[in-house]
Amino acid sequence: MSSIFTKIVNGEIPCYKIAEDENYLAFLDVNPNAKGHTLCIPKQEINKIFDMEEEHYLGLMKFSRKVAKALEKSVDCKRIGVAVVGLEVPHVHVHLIPLQDMDDMRFQRKVALSKEEFEAIVALVQSNL
Repeated sequence: MSSIFTKIVNGEIPCYKIAEDENYLAFLDVNPNAKGHTLCIPKQEINKIFDMEEEHYLGLMKFSRKVAKALEKSVDCKRIGVAVVGLEVPHVHVHLIPLQDMDDMRFQRKVALSKEEFEAIVALVQSNL
């Protein structure tokens, strides 16, 4: 069965797309820890990050870095945190989280954003890519 992220890649579920290339996709997390919380995924459904071929893994990290640099220019934060947990969805995903403090990384405090706020973040980050 396809993961929710594969359904996003296939266009079956909409997302707030930040960036995309032939192998990777970045989109805003709809249940964010902080404003601008972004997920970077490989388009190929792979369950565990260290099961990725080395070249594909390095490509995901390079793609994530590019997105993180644009995100940092776009959202007020002290830095961009990175996490790979992998228990919530069986599809590799890198969390890029704009941080003000360590609580932003704990996945316990969530922020609510309107559709307009999500769309404004997308436009701003895309302008900084």
